[in-house]
Amino acid sequence: MSEGTLHMLFVRRGEAPFEGMWAIPGGFKRPTETLDEAARRELVEETGLDVPSLLTQFGAYGDPERDPRMNVVTVAYLAVLRDVGAVMAGTDAADAALIPVSDVLSGSIDLAFDHLEIVRDSIERVRIELEVTGIATAFVGTTFTLAELRTVYEAVWGVQLDAANFRRSIVAEGGWVIPTGRRARPGPAGGRPAELYRAGRAWSHGGPIHRFQREERK
Repeated sequence: MSEGTLHMLFVRRGEAPFEGMWAIPGGFKRPTETLDEAARRELVEETGLDVPSLLTQFGAYGDPERDPRMNVVTVAYLAVLRDVGAVMAGTDAADAALIPVSDVLSGSIDLAFDHLEIVRDSIERVRIELEVTGIATAFVGTTFTLAELRTVYEAVWGVQLDAANFRRSIVAEGGWVIPTGRRARPGPAGGRPAELYRAGRAWSHGGPIHRFQREERK
């Protein structure tokens, strides 16, 4: 998440097939590795990003014609990170970058192989997770404002949520957020700084989003 926009990490392929096109970081599993170990190693090698214990498997893709070189089955993983930091291309990747998901889903960015399908599935998985888990808090810091938390839902779902209703549902119900007694730094426009909260125990049992009246997804 960057400035209220959901991003995903991609690498630009440095070799055939699909040389020069953006793709999801990945590669071939070594005989002595588990799937989890291979996913973590490839991410480090291609982007410099290490996410121990954060990778979650969400799908497998095995169309016999998805790779022109050979029959390849891809097992896909995702990780939700608040602050990715600097990324760098390595091994067979020509570049690595965070790209807004909206640019990919709109077709502005062409992806190699069947990676657009994988991206769509990963986003849908996160959308579902927002409803049934506490994954929303993974997008924000240990302390956060209600506006920052609301932005997570709006960015992932592509909807606008009423700020007053969001606050009423999150704060009034109890258990979702706990006031820290502190306030965020004032923004450039000035005004009263927003209250800071931390996640409550209720997130361990799911997410509160089913309490909201959602608009149609864009």
